[in-house]
Amino acid sequence: MVRGKTQMRRIENETSRQVTFSKRRSGLLKKAFELSVLCDAEVGVVVFSSRGKLSEFSSSSMQRSIERYKSYAKEKNLKHRGAEDNIQLQLCKQEAASVAKEIQLLETSKRKLLGESLETCSTDELQGLEVQLERSLTNIRLWKKHMLTEQIAQLKAREKMLLEENAALDRQWKEECLQHSAVSEEAAHDDRTSQHTEVETDLHIGLLGRGRTQCLLQA
Repeated sequence: MVRGKTQMRRIENETSRQVTFSKRRSGLLKKAFELSVLCDAEVGVVVFSSRGKLSEFSSSSMQRSIERYKSYAKEKNLKHRGAEDNIQLQLCKQEAASVAKEIQLLETSKRKLLGESLETCSTDELQGLEVQLERSLTNIRLWKKHMLTEQIAQLKAREKMLLEENAALDRQWKEECLQHSAVSEEAAHDDRTSQHTEVETDLHIGLLGRGRTQCLLQA
């Protein structure tokens, strides 16, 4: 009778799972032993059950196999890191070369725009430079016009603000003049009132003196 293919999934029945674990663990350890004997290989197998029980096999010494594995893994990581660093270095060199090439092209284009090194330029290239310069000149003039417009607007706004401040100061000055004039008129009125009182007092005193004279004559 042909046995069916076992599905690779967790066995739900705990008893069946434990029986399968014991059988396959024994088979795994047996295969590891056979591999170490037949091929003269250093083999180490560590198995933990679901309950935490340890099963192990080592053809020599488990500790020695673990140390050897750690050394190999460290060396492998160093090689892998070295390979990554080398790849990164190559990418950096390529990028640096590309940037240097772009800088050189920009310097050449700059010199041509300044009217230098034009001997190697073709007619089409010179025409292209001329169009580029005209376009640049147009953009410069437009930007200059924009900046001048903004400056004019700012100056007009400042002029308006100064006119408003001047008008406010003028109103304040007129109000102060009116207040000063009112105070002056009030002071002048007080002076006239005081002088009138002094005149009346002098006349009263004069009458008293005249009466005294008459009394003396009669005596």
